[in-house]
Amino acid sequence: MCLVLAGWRAHPEYRLIVAANRDELYSRPTESLRWWDEVPGLLAGRDLGAGGEVPGTWLGVSREAHRFATVTNVRAPGETRTDVRSRGALLLDFLRGETGPEKFVRGVAAAPDDYNGFNLVISDLETLWWHSNRSTQAPRELLPGFHGVSNGALMGSLEPDGEIRLGTDAPAWPKVREGVRALRAVVESDPSNVESYLAVLADRTRAADTELPQTGLSKFNERAASPRFIAHPWYGTRCSTVLLVREDGAVEVTERTFGRFGRRKGTVSFHGRLDLPA
Repeated sequence: MCLVLAGWRAHPEYRLIVAANRDELYSRPTESLRWWDEVPGLLAGRDLGAGGEVPGTWLGVSREAHRFATVTNVRAPGETRTDVRSRGALLLDFLRGETGPEKFVRGVAAAPDDYNGFNLVISDLETLWWHSNRSTQAPRELLPGFHGVSNGALMGSLEPDGEIRLGTDAPAWPKVREGVRALRAVVESDPSNVESYLAVLADRTRAADTELPQTGLSKFNERAASPRFIAHPWYGTRCSTVLLVREDGAVEVTERTFGRFGRRKGTVSFHGRLDLPA
């Protein structure tokens, strides 16, 4: 995933709301959101390009363990290693395991070089945690409210004054800043409207040059990667996912997939129920 927007206990009827875009090479083999035969109770897409015995994923929900996990890469051209574990396998470790989210992220934080750069967001639907192995910040429990992360090693949280705070003096990326605000607007107006969340994710507004991050890409490519939704011939938003977990345990997951230049390919939705912790 390259943009994750989350509302955690931000509405009295919803435990968790997630709107996320996965940006990837169109040539990378992928299977859309579905139940996994080899991992009972797991609803997730499958990253067939990750390698390993079991394909990885970028976002998943475990029905039996009432767990959620997603990951974004940290953009750092030239730093990619081939002798490390897949970031998608990291998600499966949590979704299939029994370790709680705090203990899990602290364990991962003890070995930062086991993976290429990532932002990890995981929950047992009691607590929600973030960790990046390329951040100087310690793993952090996310408080009730609205949060967003993209491909920088920083989690942005919406403060009461309407500003996005990162825990550092660095500015939030525009796609994160405006995406979190747009997510809040949907939650406050019509929290059950999946199409409204997908519209938030579909925004193709580019950031002003003065607000572009400096991640090692050329300015042309930084501009191209700056919208919430990326649409190009060889790389772009492959899918948009909306997860709604209500306080009564009802769960809805919708995935919309895209081809080159953002051409819509299809939409699937799954409904279920979880026995949520209090």
